[in-house]
Amino acid sequence: MRYFAVFFFILFSTVISAQEKQEEQLVSGTILNDNTLVPMPNVNIININKVKGTISDDKGNFKITVTANDTIHISFLGFKSIKVRVTNDWIKNKTTTIHLTEKAYALEEVVVRPYNLTGYLEIDAKLIPIKENYRYSISGLPAGYEAGDAYSPNAFGRVLGSIFNPADMLYNFFGKKPTELRRLKEMKKDDAVRNALEERFDREMIAVLLGVSKEEIGEIMARCNYSEQFIKTANDLQIMDAISACYEEYKILKKK
Repeated sequence: MRYFAVFFFILFSTVISAQEKQEEQLVSGTILNDNTLVPMPNVNIININKVKGTISDDKGNFKITVTANDTIHISFLGFKSIKVRVTNDWIKNKTTTIHLTEKAYALEEVVVRPYNLTGYLEIDAKLIPIKENYRYSISGLPAGYEAGDAYSPNAFGRVLGSIFNPADMLYNFFGKKPTELRRLKEMKKDDAVRNALEERFDREMIAVLLGVSKEEIGEIMARCNYSEQFIKTANDLQIMDAISACYEEYKILKKK
């Protein structure tokens, strides 16, 4: 009986210890420019596991809720984005310092090729290409956005085709990443994540949150029948809402 009591006590202590390790903790940090060591304000900090985000203040400081082994994605325009794993010592010390390195850009020559206009409206109107695109409203956004030309099937029909073609890239993506795609709803709830996506055009944060490459995002948008112009010019928030809308259509059709 004594040995059983000792065994039970050890087991109970182990379970409590494990639970404590998995409890959410509020930790803080400071973002510094790696070159100048100057604090960096307005840096985007996203907990990929929790799909929660925040930004650094004027002194480069931030606070975010985490559990051990969560992955934190840190990004700022013009600097290399990094992923930081939440370690036990960070949780224990409650704070850490993180350095961001500025990107080095090599500028390329840009050649502007103007249209050779004649000065006659009827002739010049035919020389300039015109792309006719439908405009659709996207959930959560105040305005409509281009989503394919007038002679293309709509996104709903494209998704329907993907369901009956198991080899289709859209079917494979939506079918194999249900967990990542469920994060889309969580992303919409977090203002810091939405604000960060609204200011970005590089698709990096979406790629990280969904676990795909930037190239795959472009393919997904094309399969959902969004125009090339929209794919190139939309901000990351618009892209996220477009993928979300396409996924909801996919789920409805799959159930039917």
